[in-house]
Amino acid sequence: MEKMPIIAVDFDGTLCTDCYPKIGSANEKLICWLLREKEKGSRIILWTCRCDALLEEAVLWCEKKGLSFDAVNENMEEITSLYGSDARKIYADIYIDDRSYWPDCAKQHV
Repeated sequence: MEKMPIIAVDFDGTLCTDCYPKIGSANEKLICWLLREKEKGSRIILWTCRCDALLEEAVLWCEKKGLSFDAVNENMEEITSLYGSDARKIYADIYIDDRSYWPDCAKQHV
């Protein structure tokens, strides 16, 4: 059986345009892609700096778009069991974030 990936996705500037603390326009293409991935069995973590009421607002906004999460700002249970704690760093196979950058010097050459 194929192990499906864990996908960590940011909110502001990624799932929606960045106009924090408000919620911007939806990134419909990304939301549709995530919905398809979830249908295939991928697990999705909302990985955001939002907290408290602003976090609740973001989760509800996503739910209205049909996107639910397997975890919010925490690791999947299988990861906490494997490593013995819920580390501050979220473990994922794929990270989707508007702030990501991969410098040329760090790219692996095959």
